[in-house]
Amino acid sequence: MLEQLNEWNFKKEIAEIKNLFDWEKVYIKLLGKKGKINSFFAKIKEVPADQRKVFGQRLNEIKKEIEKLLEVKKLEIKKLEEKKFFDPTLPGKPYLKGSLHPLTYVIEEIVSIFSSIGFIRVSYPEVEWEYFSFEALNMPKGHPARDDFETFFIDFPQDKKYGRVVLSPHTSSGQNREMRRIKPPIRMINIAKTYRPNWDATHTPMFHQFEGLCIDKDINITHLKGTIDYFVKRFFGKNRTIRLRPAHFQFTEPSFEVDVSCGVCQGKGEIDGQKCKVCKSGWLELAGAGMVHPNVLKMGGIDPQKYSGWAFGFGPERCMMMREEMKIDDIRILYSGDIRFLEQF
Repeated sequence: MLEQLNEWNFKKEIAEIKNLFDWEKVYIKLLGKKGKINSFFAKIKEVPADQRKVFGQRLNEIKKEIEKLLEVKKLEIKKLEEKKFFDPTLPGKPYLKGSLHPLTYVIEEIVSIFSSIGFIRVSYPEVEWEYFSFEALNMPKGHPARDDFETFFIDFPQDKKYGRVVLSPHTSSGQNREMRRIKPPIRMINIAKTYRPNWDATHTPMFHQFEGLCIDKDINITHLKGTIDYFVKRFFGKNRTIRLRPAHFQFTEPSFEVDVSCGVCQGKGEIDGQKCKVCKSGWLELAGAGMVHPNVLKMGGIDPQKYSGWAFGFGPERCMMMREEMKIDDIRILYSGDIRFLEQF
């Protein structure tokens, strides 16, 4: 064992160190917890009793010598690295920069537009109780919207008061929560992910909605129309106009479908005597809206005899697609992760 110790050429290993990375490896190999020195110490009991003292002394001498040589080597490497030429005027290494998703840009723009007229953005759960998604919006049990074919239900224990758990099918569930949180006047928008089991060129299972809610004294349809018209002109351009068509939504009365004039044919429905390929009629469907149903106000703890309000639901994806310069004909590309599409923004 003493012969092995004396024949060990540790100086060669230290001499071959070229950088701090090599130094670290050699240090661990020689002096580490499982290194060569400790392995020799572990074998002292195998050394004949009359040689153990000499073996131990020699081993300690080698350990001190290794520590000294490694320290000297480390200083040499640091001095060499300090002498290396560096030109601080050289340009830095280029790196690839990403960008926000195009839909994020659209959502930020929408928030900015509504913030300018006093609306506050709020946020409510994406995983919601059935009560807030339906009952609080005047949709009783048995309503078609609550069918398994229309909503994603979560396998979770039911609550006696709030029912089952769902992936929020619309941002309208935030209306009742906002009415509980604060009392009128209320001016809020809620932009969030929503979920419905649809998949085609204009629908995806996960999509975004932005909900607008305004509740105050003497609020009427003219305020609703004026607000939407303001948004359309800011978002799509000053030449675009809107129209309201009668519709039915369980949580608004009266209810409307909101159309915006086509930006391709400028609302004429035709180009050079031919039907517009984009709109066919001069109008594009944009959103659903209406005056908040009195039952919805009551569920939120607000007196419908004293207050009134309006609400609307837009799709940021649809708003984005309806900008003619975007030239998007399939909503699914927004979530495809196709870098060729995303690099354009």
